[in-house]
Amino acid sequence: MASFKLPFAPLWASPFRPFCALGMAYGIVLMAIWLTARAGYAGLPQGMLASHLWHGHEMLFGFAAAIICATVLTALPGWAGTPEIRGAPLAGLVALWLAGRAAFWAVGLLPPWVVIAADGALYAALMAVLGPQLRRVTNRYYLLLLIVFVGMLAGDVLFLAGRTATGLTTALYAVVLLFALKAGVFAPVFTGNHLRATGRGDQAPFLMPLEVAAIGTVFVLAAVDLADAPPPWRAVAALLAFAVHLARLLHWRGWKVRAVPLLWTMHVGYAWMVLAFLLLGLADLGIEGAGRASLHAFTVGALGSMMLGLMTRVALRHTGRPLVPPTAVVGAYLLIQLAALLRVGVPLAGAGEPWIAVAGLAWIAAFGIYLGCFGRILLSPSLPRIAVSPLSADGRPAGTGNTR
Repeated sequence: MASFKLPFAPLWASPFRPFCALGMAYGIVLMAIWLTARAGYAGLPQGMLASHLWHGHEMLFGFAAAIICATVLTALPGWAGTPEIRGAPLAGLVALWLAGRAAFWAVGLLPPWVVIAADGALYAALMAVLGPQLRRVTNRYYLLLLIVFVGMLAGDVLFLAGRTATGLTTALYAVVLLFALKAGVFAPVFTGNHLRATGRGDQAPFLMPLEVAAIGTVFVLAAVDLADAPPPWRAVAALLAFAVHLARLLHWRGWKVRAVPLLWTMHVGYAWMVLAFLLLGLADLGIEGAGRASLHAFTVGALGSMMLGLMTRVALRHTGRPLVPPTAVVGAYLLIQLAALLRVGVPLAGAGEPWIAVAGLAWIAAFGIYLGCFGRILLSPSLPRIAVSPLSADGRPAGTGNTR
């Protein structure tokens, strides 16, 4: 009996393909619906949560979760040596993501336990698949990924069980932790590769005390925030995180790669997270609008910049193309910066609704450009793997370093 073959075979060759395509498309759709609802041109389905709640939930558990799956599941085989998930198992994970989205949009029609089970199944499956693999990896650093998925699952369950604010905050800190972990590896390594290849230096040395402090401040801030500690306590924790992560960012010397879009977008993305910590601390010191500005500094500035940059890199490298982003995609990087500046600036300046709409349209345009440039590539077979030019995106000489 012939074995069953999945349609669109190239789509299931690597996790970045389906999750990137779905995540980017969903991010565009979510923003379009949100802008339309805010403008009063259309309402949400009956039984749906308030617009700011479903917007926050789906941006984290829908859009961000898909891109997280794309980056983590694609990077682990090359960086940690775990087996790559492809074919039917990958299709199964995608089906769980889709089931979660369908259940959430039917939240007024299904029993709450069905929505919770459907939307949390992806994170449970990821822990079940990755847990045994990561426990066999020599570098115990990778086990922190399991804490990220535990946080996502806990946040989703809390949100859907009615504790919406706690759920969103829990999941947000899980994503902040993942962001700090991934950026702490990718940004200095890729920057160092470029500096070596161009004869301008080497990778910034790995300082264990600084790395431990950076990750530790995220845990401390999350604990203080989730415990609903007095504002001065959270202000101290947030400002401490700001200082430590600023030192980490400066240690990587990102200004030396400001002419390389695939690299500067990573450093700028991390700078947005550093700013988010500062704004959170200022919010607890009484600065009006700083709280909302902090949220969008991370979700739009940090996540938007890093997701576009990483997904460009992954799509090029893993389909056998040179690490040189199309000019239009570089324009998308700039559009995300515009969206972030507006979403951070509006609450601080007390600006009006039109500027929020401009920010949303910039977001849509940025991810639309990415899909326009890479959509067909994600659905097509990879080209033969080529040698990377020493002066390409990260400057890694052909045949050296991690090919992932």
